[in-house]
Amino acid sequence: MRLEPPEGGWRLACGETLPEISVRYEMVGTPAPDGSNVVFICHALTGDAHVVGFRPGENPETDRPSGWWEGMIGPGLGIDTDRFCVLCANILGGCSGTTGPSSVDPRTGRPYGPAFPPITMADIVDVHRALVRQLGFRRLAAVVGGSFGGMQAMEWAIRYPEDMAKCVLVATADRLNTQALAFDVVARMAIIQDPNWRGGDYYDGPRPAAGLANARRLAHITYLSQTGMDRKFGRAKQAEWVEQKGQDFHRQMRHDFKTYYQIESYLEYQGQKFVRRFDANSYLQITRALDAYNPEETFGSLEAAVRQIQTKLLMVSLSGDWLFPPEASAPFVRACLNERKDISYCHLRAPAGHDAFLTHIDQLKVVIQAFLTATDVRDPTTLRREEVAAFRPFVRHVPEGARVLDIGCGDGTLLKQVAVSQRAWCVGLERNLDKVVVALHAGVNVLMLDIDRHLQAIPEHIFDLSIISHTIQVLNRPDEMMKQLLRVSDWALLAFPNFGYLGMRCQLFFLGRMPRTRQFPYDWYDTPNIHNCTLKDFYAFSRAFNLKATLLSCRSASLLGKLLILLGLRNLGADAVIMRLTNADTQKGNADGR
Repeated sequence: MRLEPPEGGWRLACGETLPEISVRYEMVGTPAPDGSNVVFICHALTGDAHVVGFRPGENPETDRPSGWWEGMIGPGLGIDTDRFCVLCANILGGCSGTTGPSSVDPRTGRPYGPAFPPITMADIVDVHRALVRQLGFRRLAAVVGGSFGGMQAMEWAIRYPEDMAKCVLVATADRLNTQALAFDVVARMAIIQDPNWRGGDYYDGPRPAAGLANARRLAHITYLSQTGMDRKFGRAKQAEWVEQKGQDFHRQMRHDFKTYYQIESYLEYQGQKFVRRFDANSYLQITRALDAYNPEETFGSLEAAVRQIQTKLLMVSLSGDWLFPPEASAPFVRACLNERKDISYCHLRAPAGHDAFLTHIDQLKVVIQAFLTATDVRDPTTLRREEVAAFRPFVRHVPEGARVLDIGCGDGTLLKQVAVSQRAWCVGLERNLDKVVVALHAGVNVLMLDIDRHLQAIPEHIFDLSIISHTIQVLNRPDEMMKQLLRVSDWALLAFPNFGYLGMRCQLFFLGRMPRTRQFPYDWYDTPNIHNCTLKDFYAFSRAFNLKATLLSCRSASLLGKLLILLGLRNLGADAVIMRLTNADTQKGNADGR
């Protein structure tokens, strides 16, 4: 499609102008007239618009679908085409149909080549947006991108926040780290030092195939992981090395310096395959745009950039990704939390490396599906009556409009009720992926973090209160966690089972066995509760760490327990308690429980 140009042509961020821009795109599914069910996919560095299905000329009866995200997109999949229409377009500066260096400049009749102006991530997003507008769509259901595509999606959410309801950022960051920059520098040097590059003006002669192939080989190493390469190749040699060990074969090896390991054959294949489909000038242009991307430089700080965002965000990192390692996601997530944005984060196990977001997507598609199909977190009709009744004694202690962090949020049921009834901004921490998926589908902001190790990653005092509902006893170091709680929030609201309850004592005294109750329904060998404490223990713990613990309420399932509570014997009668925890003040702490 040829885009309708503004008067004077398409002015780019560098100040230069393109007289016209054509865009190649593909669409799967039926779009709503206003685009409200359209999910725009931003492709990765050397990807294209063919995200799913068959290319023209491919035979569905004999060929396999050739889209680069097969398994993610389709009926009932991560991006469900029974519900959404999927749109993907080739990027500006590429070589797969959208205007780029190999396109013909209408002013000269020859390929742009080195005359093609420098492009930025903003230019790429502006062309995407112009396409969406020309197709008649005003507000998209979501923009989704991985790697370089994730940066496009991020830029779009920052610069045009009204354009989308949701945004998914996979295996990406707000900038490249120094190591990734170094790989790109070497890759570009491989191209420009190829004798056939000729300053980029090579379209009427031999192309810099050797340099481009080496650039691709180098980049491909960053897309894998050491674990993935060890599993796939190890130090295995090619078949011809095993079969031919004669003098001629060794002489040939000495001449061309090949080692004939399988990894060498793999990289050779990837390089030659890439040369057949990609243009060297495009590779130079888009890697430079990738390297330069840094919204902090544009807006003055990452927080100022994030402040523009209005959409719900999901960020996903992969364990084996050393191109965009998990810690690269942290600055953007922290900035979103500082600016009170709706951000969720998942860290998925993917030992295959960076490319796992394309090749190993079983977990990823479940996470994306839950996020895209989530209910409104503030919709009261999604709450079950029995859950409302169960959490009402807890929720009533949360101030209206508060900023709430739930430690160990589980499936998000409590947080959802807090968001509905108290109109609070809520974020949950949970380390179990299955529970994270349920929380995402409930519309809850959830960060997939190990509470014992990652709570310190949360910025200071961005929450009014932290909630710990029946979680303290499963933590490895509750003492360390308490310090962090009152660093990230002003006070904490805790609920925990009381091991000093009369029923507990009786089972242990009369039966001589570890007790089991409604609050502790586990055998001693399979219990997740590793730090059981009594109400009395908690008061002592608070004093030892210069904290103030205030008993808000206690409950008992038995009539005897309720009577003991009325008599003031709370440590004996209560099977569960709710506490308020703050830093100690000048007043004397609470009296000891009995």
